[in-house]
Amino acid sequence: MSTFVLRPAEPERDFEQLAAWFSILEDETTTKCELREYYNTQRDRIIQKVADAVERDAGNQRGGLLGFYWAARDRVQLGQTTFYLFVRSEARGQGIGRRLYEDLVQSMEAARTRRLRVSISGDCPQDQSFAERRGFVERARTMAMALNLDTFDDRPYDPIIARLQGEGFQFTSMAALGNTEEAQHKLYLLNETTGMETLGADGAPSWNSFEDFQQRVCRSDWYRPDGQLVVIDSTTGDWAAMSAITRFDDYAYNLHTGVDKRYRGRKLAQAVKVLALRYARDVLKVNTVRTHHNCKNLPMIAIDCKFGYVQMSETVLMEKLL
Repeated sequence: MSTFVLRPAEPERDFEQLAAWFSILEDETTTKCELREYYNTQRDRIIQKVADAVERDAGNQRGGLLGFYWAARDRVQLGQTTFYLFVRSEARGQGIGRRLYEDLVQSMEAARTRRLRVSISGDCPQDQSFAERRGFVERARTMAMALNLDTFDDRPYDPIIARLQGEGFQFTSMAALGNTEEAQHKLYLLNETTGMETLGADGAPSWNSFEDFQQRVCRSDWYRPDGQLVVIDSTTGDWAAMSAITRFDDYAYNLHTGVDKRYRGRKLAQAVKVLALRYARDVLKVNTVRTHHNCKNLPMIAIDCKFGYVQMSETVLMEKLL
């Protein structure tokens, strides 16, 4: 007879398996050490449990993880929590997911969470159905895209960049600007504004404050000042556009590309993103660039399709009010 218990995951005992499952859920390799480091720095806002099997056979007990949930309270949107819930395929249909979810809800209600969010693969209708039966509704769809830099021809964009430079736009980077606190503050304002104005976005801020942005972005290990490309209007001194890129493992990731709404329609997004892609190819020395887009952000998706990006997968963001 097989039973299971719910208990908090223990880093040394369980994180290797959880890291393997996170790698599946996020389509991104996660190691035990990375997960442990993240947990140690963020554990004040994380609630998690695993479903641990207990098999009794002739007086012997053997265990094994069957699934888990991992919930993180949002730093900015108080009362909002994003979670993962996973049950290994051979253990589904036994009520494990239901028990994990019920325990999650109890924990969230005790933590005074008002809104639950979960991202589900567009290729998993059974997972979407599980969420819908529990009152979740779709809020947004996100697509993952990838570009092979070996086939990307950036030469046709030289005239666009030259025209914009002739109009008084300065193409530079945070590194060239000295990565000063003043420059970081301007980067923060441009990042926050263009992110909130992205088509399909919910209009919510990404950071609590400039200090929060400094800590979570400018002081992170993935932040590269030379990979933060910005465009400045030399006439006014306003920051008009940006494209941030970094490297993870053997590929580059385009974190965000945005244009201040006052400067849209001049092909600034194409120009600054081309420079980011050149940086990935020539400095980061990768041949693949990945990114994600809200499926309603059609202008940016059109630009990436023009560059040669191809869609890799789709994710559905679902939400429930408690």
